Amino acid sequence: MAIITELPEEQEAAITYDVFLSFRGKDTRLGFMDHLYQALVNENISTFLDEEEVETGEELKPELARAIKSSRASIIVLSKNYASSTWCLDELVMILEQRKVSNHVVLPIFYNVEPNHIRKQENTFGEALFLHKQRIKSEKDAEKKIEGAHKLEMWMKGLKEIADLKGKEASGRRETVVIEEVVKEINTRLELHLKRRIPHIIGMGESIYTISSWLKRGSSEAAEILTIWGLPGIGKTTLAKHMYMLHFHEFERSSFVEAIGRICAQQTCSLLDLQKQLLGDILKKRNIEEHDADWCTSKVEKALSRKKTLLVLDDVDNFEQLDVLIGTKGFHPGSKIIVTTKDGSLTEKCSLFRMKFPPKHTKLPLLGLTNTTSMRLLCWHAFGNIDPQKGYEKKALRVAKYCGGHPLALKVLGSSLINEGASIWSDVLEMLEAKGYLTDVQENIQKALQISFDSLSGDCKELFKHIACFFVGKEREVTETILTECGFQVSYGITKLIDRCLLTITYDNKFTMHQLLQDMGRDLVHKESPDKPWKRSLVWKHEETLNLLKNDKGTQRIQGLILDMNLLRQETLPRSLSSVRKHNFQYDDENKSFRAAQPIQMIYEFFLRIWLVLAQLLLMLSSSHCKKVELRADALRKMDKLKLLQLNYVKLNGSYKNFPIGLRWLCMHGFHLKFIPSDLPMENMVSLDMSHSNLTQLWKKPKLLGSLKILNLRNSKLVRVEGFSGLPALERLFLNNCKSLVYVCESIGGCDSLVILDLSYCNKLSNVPISISKLKNVRILSLNSCLGASGFLIRMKDMESCASSSSIGEFLPKTPKSFLVPSLVTLSLIGNNLSNESFPKDFSSMSMLKTLYLNKNPIDSLPDCVRSLSRLEELHVGECWMLKSILCPPPTIQYLWADDCPSLIKITFPQEMWGVPFVFFEESESLTEVQGIMKIQAVAQIDDIILCRLGWTNIQHVKDHKIRILDSYKQPCDAKKLPLRMFYEFGIFSTCFPGKAVPDWLPHKSKGSSISISIAMPSSSMNKMIQGINISFVHTFLGRGITSRIRIKVENVTTNCKWRYSGGMYAVGETDEDIVWLCHWMFGDNEIKNGDEVGVTIIDDGTYVGIMVRECAISPVYNTDKENEEDPLSYYKSWNRRWTCRS
Repeated sequence: MAIITELPEEQEAAITYDVFLSFRGKDTRLGFMDHLYQALVNENISTFLDEEEVETGEELKPELARAIKSSRASIIVLSKNYASSTWCLDELVMILEQRKVSNHVVLPIFYNVEPNHIRKQENTFGEALFLHKQRIKSEKDAEKKIEGAHKLEMWMKGLKEIADLKGKEASGRRETVVIEEVVKEINTRLELHLKRRIPHIIGMGESIYTISSWLKRGSSEAAEILTIWGLPGIGKTTLAKHMYMLHFHEFERSSFVEAIGRICAQQTCSLLDLQKQLLGDILKKRNIEEHDADWCTSKVEKALSRKKTLLVLDDVDNFEQLDVLIGTKGFHPGSKIIVTTKDGSLTEKCSLFRMKFPPKHTKLPLLGLTNTTSMRLLCWHAFGNIDPQKGYEKKALRVAKYCGGHPLALKVLGSSLINEGASIWSDVLEMLEAKGYLTDVQENIQKALQISFDSLSGDCKELFKHIACFFVGKEREVTETILTECGFQVSYGITKLIDRCLLTITYDNKFTMHQLLQDMGRDLVHKESPDKPWKRSLVWKHEETLNLLKNDKGTQRIQGLILDMNLLRQETLPRSLSSVRKHNFQYDDENKSFRAAQPIQMIYEFFLRIWLVLAQLLLMLSSSHCKKVELRADALRKMDKLKLLQLNYVKLNGSYKNFPIGLRWLCMHGFHLKFIPSDLPMENMVSLDMSHSNLTQLWKKPKLLGSLKILNLRNSKLVRVEGFSGLPALERLFLNNCKSLVYVCESIGGCDSLVILDLSYCNKLSNVPISISKLKNVRILSLNSCLGASGFLIRMKDMESCASSSSIGEFLPKTPKSFLVPSLVTLSLIGNNLSNESFPKDFSSMSMLKTLYLNKNPIDSLPDCVRSLSRLEELHVGECWMLKSILCPPPTIQYLWADDCPSLIKITFPQEMWGVPFVFFEESESLTEVQGIMKIQAVAQIDDIILCRLGWTNIQHVKDHKIRILDSYKQPCDAKKLPLRMFYEFGIFSTCFPGKAVPDWLPHKSKGSSISISIAMPSSSMNKMIQGINISFVHTFLGRGITSRIRIKVENVTTNCKWRYSGGMYAVGETDEDIVWLCHWMFGDNEIKNGDEVGVTIIDDGTYVGIMVRECAISPVYNTDKENEEDPLSYYKSWNRRWTCRS
């Protein structure tokens, strides 16, 4: 739910900057502002900074006013002399006005000033205002004097308002840290993570128009699917991502699931991970704990049916992926699904199109760019402009033509020619045309891409090939650690690959590259020896690796080798299995209408389906059986230069002593032995991954591994883990989901380099090592559903008894306060059966902690120790079923997740907090108040004086009525019949009750869904301010179980300002019962004045089908405050009505 305040149309179209900077030049221009501006620009945040300084008294330049109105956010740097500049003060007032008429984000930075001094206008701010006041008093021109006095009043009011906003304090802090926080907050609040670094989508204007039209048109009663298809690299993903970023905010939910085909080809269980991502996006939950794909599909189906969703499924290469990801039940009316694929016929093969009423389907082929747009795209990447530099026109056109309109080839080739002279361009053309113009477009594209590769240094070339073969989709930090130890200049090389558009980094810090580029990198390795893989440097094809090892063909040339038997079984699944599936699909398609009418046919089909399922099982079993092979460990003995080795689900027999001693990365998922062989050479190993293994213990005797930095043992059968004294360089330890683990040695406290420790779901580990408190650099500690987590916290509370234990005494800190790991940034304690009594009294020593997970614990209120976390930014308490209240979390909180807390009633924030954080509370059905955001009250319990002040007269007759109320995430059948409730959020009060007509006391009525009036104050209200307006309308229903909610647009036609509101309360109507909605909108000073024309429209965007607006009504409400009389609405007015809430 959200209120959206709109700009006038001409302003809406003029958004050109992300951020406007307001500052006092003489205080900050040459230092802080310069660094801040550069940091924003470096993050691709479009920023307006004015270079000209203006003397006091000069009018604000029109271009500055336009820049403020055309920016999405403003950063106001309040320094000592800020208020001495009338220009700065005018900017401040205009920015705050913009905040009132739009969703303009304002972020104050208190640069060596106290917010309280600004609020009370003391010190330099008071002195500056006094001088302005004196100057205005001495003004001889009466008109200018009146204007000056009005400005002074606005300045003083603006300074008080900005001081109350949540911002950043720079006093006594390193400027680089403050700037980093500011950039991060702007990125978050403007959702700039969705904005990619390609500033122009060149040559796709027609496709953009087509998709925009498709998104806006169509039936609101059904979902629609669009398939964008074409060659690899033709721009399908880029186009889909661009359209998603433009339109995702128009839907209730949205998700972009990227690179589905590639992920499924490279990882087992990948579809389940993609399902979790999709489900998390739709439910707005970060952690989805689900391990069954079918069950997850069912959850996705349910979620998609409840919300109007924009969904992009990128790079789908099998219709079964669609079946698993989105199911067969359809979507909420008005939803839009975009599929990108290389096969235009693929989408209609999925199960959705075998329903009785399949979704409407549109296809959009991408055929490449024209010669003109091709040259523009090439020039954009080569010259930073859509036009070629003088003297390069013909060369640019020839290169562009050669790429055949292929965007990826143009992008990569253009990036390789940045700052290159004419001679290099000639050389490139000569290489491209050496064998004449090839007719095979794909071969041309491959050749064009290789030009960029050929321009790299030798080390960068090898780095590119290693990443293409082994590390696409892998975490950046882990991969860089491994490759650095392999001898690569990683920092330099990665930067070069990114600059050449050969490599990109995902939002979650993983390596990715286009499939064509990955194919090129692997093909370059393949060409080293096309027919003899043992003569290549890297062997990445599973079947080739298997044959190489079986036939003992290892050589000294091989540096990297991977074999995953599970993936190999998937790749070699007999074609007959595919044909069985195809037959199944074709049979369904041909008989879907016939079988509905023929019982005998239905019986026949039932037995046929059983036969098909059995046939699939037999084929899968035969495939699995034929691939069960055993290899000898000494098959690797000849590979002296081998540094990277993955042997997943491979059984090796014999001694491991002949394993290459130079191994840096060893990955052996499903390792079959109970111990790591003592003769396995590991002295140079940096990363060891033995996830899903049969290991019960690491080794029989401890080993000294001075190079090992990453140890991944998740999902193994480990019982004991010891010998940490032999792992001095260990940085990352993953023991999560080791269900049999009962002991972790206290020597872990000596791992001074440890940064990440994960003991989640070790449900037999009763004692978490107390020596963890000695770790100096650990940043992330995860103890989710770990049996020993509760005892770990209890031991925190009683340090003396722990210190008396001689077995662990040497690892314990000297003072109880230092026991709480001070370096922690993220602590996760999900699902540990922790009550409030389980926590220590103080967490203050964890001064670096920013993220805390307490989900799924039986706490009934916020533990006291949480309030002592001075830097906490994210707090997660979702699914805490006993949680009743969250009172005064730390004032630094920016995000609070309190979803699915059925007992939660109230959330409040401390007075010193500058602003309300983003709060997520979906499925917390008992919640009645989130301070500063929303409040729910039973109408019968509200004081009459409040109702009277709202102008809600004569509603006593409906106070005792009941109506079926629904939470937004539930189905109409779950609605409960409850007493009338008043819902307050964003300065809007609303309620609903059964009835056939709007209240009689609303004077201005109209049939239908819109009304417009001219505000004309009656003589009894002269000289009074307009406090707000009352709006009412009647929803009549065309069937049972239909959901109704407030969706209103209010427009001040005179000032061309608009406001939209989608309410957070839902009601379910009956066939014989209409629903009357009544709401009161509070407005600020001068937002609506006497003589203004005001229009109200009840929005019908097709989201809720079967509803009609019978009539609507409007009435202005005037301020009736008497002097010295307490305002009964003061509590509500104390909330900033335009703070944003997401739920």
